[in-house]
Amino acid sequence: MSTSTPAGARGARLGLGVDIGGSGIKAAPVDLAAGHFAAERVREVTPQPATPAAVAPVVAQVLASFEVADDTPVGITFPAVIQHGIARSAANVDDSWIGTDAEALFADALGRDVLVVNDADAAGYAETVFGAAKGVHGVVLVTTLGTGIGSALIVDGKLVPNTELGHLEIDGHDAEKKAADAARERHDLSWSQWAKRLQRYYSHVEDLLWPDLIVVGGGVSKKHEKFLPLLDLRTPIVPAQLRNDAGIIGAASLAAAAAGRDPREV
Repeated sequence: MSTSTPAGARGARLGLGVDIGGSGIKAAPVDLAAGHFAAERVREVTPQPATPAAVAPVVAQVLASFEVADDTPVGITFPAVIQHGIARSAANVDDSWIGTDAEALFADALGRDVLVVNDADAAGYAETVFGAAKGVHGVVLVTTLGTGIGSALIVDGKLVPNTELGHLEIDGHDAEKKAADAARERHDLSWSQWAKRLQRYYSHVEDLLWPDLIVVGGGVSKKHEKFLPLLDLRTPIVPAQLRNDAGIIGAASLAAAAAGRDPREV
């Protein structure tokens, strides 16, 4: 267990964010006014198998690393569709999560109220509050290109949860099977070859949603200059800014908003 870490300067408006992934569970306190970590991030390995009974104590362990007030909002990202706190799917974690009341589980383990959200939704919300889509009104689509395609849809600053737009069927295929970054690597595609697949995906999505902005995240966004200029869309499309911090920042921000402390009004 990590040593307790002070969570930033006195008087800062803080939230706690936890990002649960298939390989690691990461957490940090977030300065809700500035949109960055208020202390160094703590990471523990995700237990295998990643069952609810195994994961919950590790989340409690990482949060115990920080000294924060009892009323600090806590947001937890999870790689699943989360509907009213209940996991309806499971990606890179044990299938026993499906149907589990994740919010009740973590609230019991932590002894405090929590908000559990889909991981892509958390990252997307962070980009609208603090990142590449800050100040953009209307419809914003945030996608993460990685093993699959995660999506977050934000309309006039409000999150539309669990869009799962990476699973649209395009040309008879699940979109992420053809256009995710993992597909690029799996098929050894050049940037231009991959861009053609991304073009098909994003042009289809913009015809459905007519977004005002598309933000592209995921690890490959660090190389955005190799593929984004190859796309021909009517919608502006830009790289994400918060990168791997987005999930934690977004989870904390959504928890604060749910508790009546919208970070945009801090």
